[in-house]
Amino acid sequence: MKTDTSERPAVESFEIRKEIEITAPIDIAFEAMLEELGPEGQMPGGKPFPMKLEPWPGGRWFRDLGDNAGHFWGHVQVIKPPTLLEICGPLMMSYPAINHVQYRFTAEGSVTRLSFLHRAVGSILPEHREGMPKGWEHWLERIREQAGRKNRKESPR
Repeated sequence: MKTDTSERPAVESFEIRKEIEITAPIDIAFEAMLEELGPEGQMPGGKPFPMKLEPWPGGRWFRDLGDNAGHFWGHVQVIKPPTLLEICGPLMMSYPAINHVQYRFTAEGSVTRLSFLHRAVGSILPEHREGMPKGWEHWLERIREQAGRKNRKESPR
């Protein structure tokens, strides 16, 4: 048996940081984030992308395709509602890579600041490295929009 070990994919890393302001109380913003990471998930262009998130330490975050098929994205590493969610795992990378994603919420008067951080290390494909910032922007904007809608529904006029 012959094993070729001469060419190894490069191990790379990246970090994405984003901050957004959400016009809603912190509890509504946190709930909107859980919905977007769960059943309300949507891809750019409006295609539904529902996921399942078990919101407790060790809980799974995965895409359920039915009939015991799907894609594991990560585990909840830390959850402290309504201020913090951290997930670690492969995310959409079906190759040797590990990711850590953090959503940190801070109440600032009548608005909430969401600080987002994504760090990754592994044999990262160029299309993931290049596409991630745009994808996260989309998902963060969806969280902002959902929280705004929920806040308008729950606020008395």
